[in-house]
Amino acid sequence: MGRISRRQFLVLAGAATGSVLLAACGGEPAATPTPTAQPTPTPQPSGQSTAPSQAQASTPTTTEAVEIDLSQWSPDYVREIAGTIGETDTKAFVSSVVPLETTGNLSYWYIGPAETDPQISKDFDKQFWDAWESTYPGISTDVQRLTYADMLDKIRTAATGNAAPMVATMPILWGVEFAAKGQLAEISPEEFGFKESDFWPGALKSCRWQGKLYGLPTNNESMALIWNKQLFREAGLDPEQPPKTWEDLVTYSKQIKDATGKYGYGLVARQNHGNTPFRFMPIVWAYGGGAFDEAEESPTYQSTLINNEGSIAALEVYYNLFVRDQSVPASALTNTNAENTDLFFAGQLGMYIGHPSEFAVMVDRANKATGADKERAMQLLDNIGYALLPEGPVRRAVVLGGSNIHIFNERFVRGGKVDRTAARAFIAFRCSPEWSIKAVWASSNPGTLQAFRTSWMQQRLEQVRFLEVTTAMLKYGVPFPVVPESTQIMNIIIPDMIHNALTGKMNVKEAANDAAEKIQALMKQRPS
Repeated sequence: MGRISRRQFLVLAGAATGSVLLAACGGEPAATPTPTAQPTPTPQPSGQSTAPSQAQASTPTTTEAVEIDLSQWSPDYVREIAGTIGETDTKAFVSSVVPLETTGNLSYWYIGPAETDPQISKDFDKQFWDAWESTYPGISTDVQRLTYADMLDKIRTAATGNAAPMVATMPILWGVEFAAKGQLAEISPEEFGFKESDFWPGALKSCRWQGKLYGLPTNNESMALIWNKQLFREAGLDPEQPPKTWEDLVTYSKQIKDATGKYGYGLVARQNHGNTPFRFMPIVWAYGGGAFDEAEESPTYQSTLINNEGSIAALEVYYNLFVRDQSVPASALTNTNAENTDLFFAGQLGMYIGHPSEFAVMVDRANKATGADKERAMQLLDNIGYALLPEGPVRRAVVLGGSNIHIFNERFVRGGKVDRTAARAFIAFRCSPEWSIKAVWASSNPGTLQAFRTSWMQQRLEQVRFLEVTTAMLKYGVPFPVVPESTQIMNIIIPDMIHNALTGKMNVKEAANDAAEKIQALMKQRPS
């Protein structure tokens, strides 16, 4: 690939990740970036180009499967393994699971590309369906593309009325609700050509209910710490050294506020909004707390930890930022992460948590700016850094987001029958290294670990600036508690606890104890 200028690179890097992730990572919809520079021709897709043809995409590379060493997982390791197996032969893989001449019927629901998503997401979605039909022409597939806002209620209603699809891909937090109601079928990775070690252990946790597996990860997501190096300089901090611990972050935030008058950290505490737990729970887990024991290797979810010493210490981090030091926006109690992006782009915020797509949004805004605003915006782009989330005294942690694919039990499916062979073929195809990565090219990371070794991952790393940092955070991913009550706990009880402490309605310990009582009461309401 030919060399490109710094500003061309920034434009291209932004174009490849046009949509901020939605509820799977507690994100806000974002406009698709509009590049102003013509990209240097490259063999891979860009955010404004169409996807490669299927003929280009399916060049087979025969390779012996090599286990990925998750203990080495880091930004450097992510780059080191990318491209080591070239492009995989999907037809050869799925034919070993289900013969290509198989006939049958399949119904499938998923969240399809939105109008605001980058063109490449729409192109790859079309290419996926063309490839599926070409690979299994004998399987007739009824597909429903839904929006995030609509899907949960529609699939709840459908399952209750025995009209669910045979297969559905749903955000990582949803599946347990259906599994707990007996609406999902138990599966094993082997029936789709995989083994458990082909997936992140934390991701597989989100597919388990009462010791049984009810889904496979299609994609996994995580976030990183974003910081403004120029504000670090103005505050007397080393611009190349982001905070290593959460205590460091509190100190840095105060120093930025005291020295510059600008906000140090983008705290998010809006009630009933996914942005809040996605940014607070990593601190709770880092200090050894949790809603339950979800951060442990083998969680039981039997008793709440939200008022243990670790969770209280994490809540004190927020208290120190908001009340004691006042180094975060006063509007944090009602802010989503969108307000942090605005403040950061305006040069008024030193640090916040986000995805690589946050950079894409700022590239888009810089492209649209003029005059002095343009120069200021381009200076900001030169001074953006991405780092692993800070550590706590117990661990480093991040919320493991993404989606899982599930098979519904026959008695909840329209017609009362599941074509399990067709479902096996489809799930093997969707979770293959090729489609595990292409289907989420601009928005996430593959669920199948071998996809990280393909040349497609190498292309993404070249296109999406800072992708290796957020990808490296997958090693520290913790799924939200895999219990049916998780949505209520994360979106209502946890934010209420934060508000009680930060508004002075209760002290920190009282707020934590109140949350523990609410979680315990909620769990007692579960039908036996």
